[in-house]
Amino acid sequence: MLQLLELTFEDLAEVFAEHLGKGPFLAGALYREFYKQLNPKAWQSPSIAASPGLPDRLRRLMAFEPGHVVDQVKQDGVIKFVTALKDGHRIESVILPMASHWTVCVSSQVGCRMGCRFCETARLGLIRQLSVEEIVGQVYTARQRFGASVRNVVFMGMGEPFDNFDTVIQAVRVLSDQRGLDIARRYITLSTAGRVDGIEKMAALDMPHLKLAVSLNAPNDSLRSQLMPINKAVPLERLRASLMRYPLKKGYDIMVAYVLMSGVNDGPECARQLADWLAPLSAKVNLIPFNPGSDTPYRSPSEKDMDIFRQQLIDLGVNVQKRAPRGRDLMAACGQLGQAAKTVREA
Repeated sequence: MLQLLELTFEDLAEVFAEHLGKGPFLAGALYREFYKQLNPKAWQSPSIAASPGLPDRLRRLMAFEPGHVVDQVKQDGVIKFVTALKDGHRIESVILPMASHWTVCVSSQVGCRMGCRFCETARLGLIRQLSVEEIVGQVYTARQRFGASVRNVVFMGMGEPFDNFDTVIQAVRVLSDQRGLDIARRYITLSTAGRVDGIEKMAALDMPHLKLAVSLNAPNDSLRSQLMPINKAVPLERLRASLMRYPLKKGYDIMVAYVLMSGVNDGPECARQLADWLAPLSAKVNLIPFNPGSDTPYRSPSEKDMDIFRQQLIDLGVNVQKRAPRGRDLMAACGQLGQAAKTVREA
């Protein structure tokens, strides 16, 4: 069975030619019905039904199995939805309303093997990789079930995207296909904990508009190794060298996520070290307050402490923006995803 959510239009046209003996016109009709009309049973559309025998052949050839939504919570416009996959595992995705559009935060794995100490998903370990269908399906669901006018997609949910690199990149191709979901690559961001090999593979792609984000969270090797075990294999100097070689499109910055934890990485010396580390880079810091999960020793900073640290960075010449916590009470904010998957695993 071919998964419709894993195919770009060109992929589908090849399927129509090789398996069905049909041309691109009917492939386009199916693709439009599926992605533009958000009809998961697109082979039942009139234009397809007009071709004798084609609906039955498509039904036998194509599948639509991204999982089904088993839970959803909403607060202040933020929606977290839980998808049960074919094998029973669960993933979480978040829809964030913006002024003129919606952003979907998608997962790329069930669990994660990075082991970051402040992240709820890390407590699961890596259970398995998601398929292209399961990744694209999260965005499709956001539009089809929740009516979200999705413009932005961020790979900042459960999992390390570069641990599932080829699948994630195919998902990007499908998401950005203009005949389908039509999400411009300049509005798609891949976030990594510091997989240098993934950064280098992304640099080699012919996708200059695709955006890169790095989860940093500490400005020195000693502290970062405590918070993020990947730093022991990829210390800060090596990570920065890789980012300095990254071929940024003119006018673009690398997004650097810095989760601020009270009394851990929020002092003046951390601000100075962070500014020094960033100095050779074209980067923008996204300052995020720590969002408490279950059984964590870390504390969220006060609004005042956030403002003080931000101003220290500004004074040091750092391009920084402060991100307000959204979805924290829903366990839908940065670093909080994984509760539903954990519940299933423990059952």
